[in-house]
Amino acid sequence: MSFFQKLKAGLNKTKEGMLKNLDNLFSSNKIEEEFYEELEEILIMSDVGATVSDKIVNQLRERVKASGCRDTGEARELLKQIIVEMMQGGEALDLSTTPSIILVIGVNGVGKTTTIGKMAYDLTSKGKKVLLGAADTFRAAAIDQLQVWADRAGVDMVKHTEGADPAAVVFDTITAGKARHMDVVICDTAGRLHNKKNLMDELAKISRVIGREAPGCATEFLLVLDATTGQNALNQAKEFRNAAGLTGIVLTKLDGTARGGVVIAIKEELGVPIKYIGVGEGIDDLQPFDAREFVDALFEKEQSGAKE
Repeated sequence: MSFFQKLKAGLNKTKEGMLKNLDNLFSSNKIEEEFYEELEEILIMSDVGATVSDKIVNQLRERVKASGCRDTGEARELLKQIIVEMMQGGEALDLSTTPSIILVIGVNGVGKTTTIGKMAYDLTSKGKKVLLGAADTFRAAAIDQLQVWADRAGVDMVKHTEGADPAAVVFDTITAGKARHMDVVICDTAGRLHNKKNLMDELAKISRVIGREAPGCATEFLLVLDATTGQNALNQAKEFRNAAGLTGIVLTKLDGTARGGVVIAIKEELGVPIKYIGVGEGIDDLQPFDAREFVDALFEKEQSGAKE
């Protein structure tokens, strides 16, 4: 099964509500004010959020007027294009140096450790040499769990004992990454909540280690979010962004939620791109985010045989 097919299947819960309502709306014959009001309500109910929903509807109203569009089918395509444009930009990881550094954060339960393993698998499948660093030394079993995923992905891992200094683990991982000529170093970091000062202090310390030991190296700071929490995930991301300077979002568990509309809101409200999305339990079910593919999968009707 291609990832597009997996993505389409993974979005079923979101599509059951959002797409069905959109299909009913776009099957109407007239594009008038009531049409726009209903569209905004559908978007909000799909966890796109009030602010972003309002922006999408206003843009659609302007484009319909500018194009002289009277057909709801054309309006549907205009809506898709607006959403694609809103979500595009910055999706690709910056892996421009050897090594490149990826730091991964996320509160407990979002799938952070699993995500790191799947990301390592994706990168190695593309010919990258990847090294993991187990710098979440505070959570019980975090190191062991990451080792399991390192083994599954077929990559090496640097680890210390539980309770060790996370920055020391990052130091050793970067040192090993340089010595072994690794392409990518991925470090797990503690999943403490955003309002705990020690997390921010720890991240600052880790950043100083990277600046000192890997000067000039491309560095990604990725936050893992659980899509099933909808707008709560967005609020969580805002707090982490304000405190930690995020470069990207990894959105997991899209297959388990009817709140997939939050994907649309994240880039627009945060100004932080989505780098990866996860739509299943398999090791290959985490894939780089593609805005056009996501929107095509979201809007495609089940009876249709191909992408629109």
